[in-house]
Amino acid sequence: MIGEIPFQDVTCLTIASRGVSLSSDVVLECIQHGIQINFLTPSGKPYAKITSPQLSGTVLTRREQILAYKDGRGLALALAFIDGKLRNQVNVLKYFGKYRRASDAALYQELVTRIAAIEEIKKELEGISDGTVEEARGNIFSIEGRAAQAYWEGVGLLLGQRIEFAGRERRGAEDPVNSALNYGYGILYSQVWGAVMLAGLEPFAGFLHTDRPGKPSLVLDLTEEFRACIVDRTVIGMILRGTAINQNEGSLTEETRRELARRILERLDGEENYEGKKYKMRSIVQRQARRVAAYLRGEGKYKPFIAGW
Repeated sequence: MIGEIPFQDVTCLTIASRGVSLSSDVVLECIQHGIQINFLTPSGKPYAKITSPQLSGTVLTRREQILAYKDGRGLALALAFIDGKLRNQVNVLKYFGKYRRASDAALYQELVTRIAAIEEIKKELEGISDGTVEEARGNIFSIEGRAAQAYWEGVGLLLGQRIEFAGRERRGAEDPVNSALNYGYGILYSQVWGAVMLAGLEPFAGFLHTDRPGKPSLVLDLTEEFRACIVDRTVIGMILRGTAINQNEGSLTEETRRELARRILERLDGEENYEGKKYKMRSIVQRQARRVAAYLRGEGKYKPFIAGW
């Protein structure tokens, strides 16, 4: 498909195909309009990003970000990211469950059971309040993992009549559902990464996720609270509405990737309530990154974003 779009209507440029060429004039124009250029592999893994070197942030933010790893701010952020993730997982199950309350009472009750399990497990986060994130990380991930098991069981129940889904797999997944989720997460990572950089934060200095060369820990941290409400909800909805997730030799077809990207970007352009007003999801991602930066500088508290259902 060939078309023309004014630069002022473009928010980001994502390239997920091989053999694509861009002129230096296009790159310059994108940078001048604040448009980030993201490059993804066919499986959805980000491998490059082009942004302006003129970041809108202060060095104080990064100084405080590094220092926060060893004090209570790092732990507070890690807990908030997982609290947001679990609450949004609950709301995704509630969102799809409300349509089955009358049509499939047995399925609805199964979802209620999983929701209750996640909410009970989430309470354990309240018992973690002292020390550093390094000391608490194992406990936090234990809580997240047990809640995830209940969540993905609920997702499996929802998808059971449409497509086979044995559970969540991350690396090397070849089944349609996990491949679609991983591809969607790649698009989300790119969005969050751009927001983190524009907020003046260091993408590789996270709190919840451990440090490793080439691992954008803070990007992964902030992504946690948006996975369910942006990607999971989109992929589940596509499958339940009968959209085929087609593959060729274990990889998503180009047509399926294009449709997934379109739906994820539509969700990012969708509006949610945020601080008493309606904002596009992509704007909320940016505002949350700036809220992280403000919290690290001692300007208010950090609260995770919770989507409606």
